[in-house]
This record gives sequence, structure tokens and C-alpha cells, in this order.
Amino acid sequence: MNHPQAANIEELAKVLEPLIRRIIREELTRIVKKEPEIFYLGPEMPIYKDMQDIKKRNAKGNIKLHSHKEVWGE
Repeated sequence: MNHPQAANIEELAKVLEPLIRRIIREELTRIVKKEPEIFYLGPEMPIYKDMQDIKKRNAKGNIKLHSHKEVWGE
């Protein structure tokens, strides 16, 4: 039996995942530009693996990244 609420949560997760990943990427970029000597991602860190996954999926054309203007209308 499929619950409507569970389907809505799955749909929401599909929408939010790319948005969250994009925000994290933008914030990491901002941090690295501001303080490059204090920020480090090691291969053992989960976010490092996430970033690798994003890079691979983007290389395969499986990700559509939106500009700041497209997302926020600014």
C-alpha cells in the first residue's frame, strides 16, 4: 500500500536534493575563496564523496545546475 504522504516526501526529496547540493557547493566555493588556507576536504569526509558524486554525475550530463538568478529570481 502506497501512502500519499510517503509519495509527497519522496517527491520533495527529489526536488530538494539538487537544491541542497547546489547551495552547499556555492557556500563551499565562497568559503574557499575567502579563506583558502583554512578549508580542506579530505577523501575520508562524507562531503568529499558527495562532491565527487556531483562531479561524476555532472560529467555524464545527469545534473542540471541552475544559476543563482534562476533559483532565487535575483
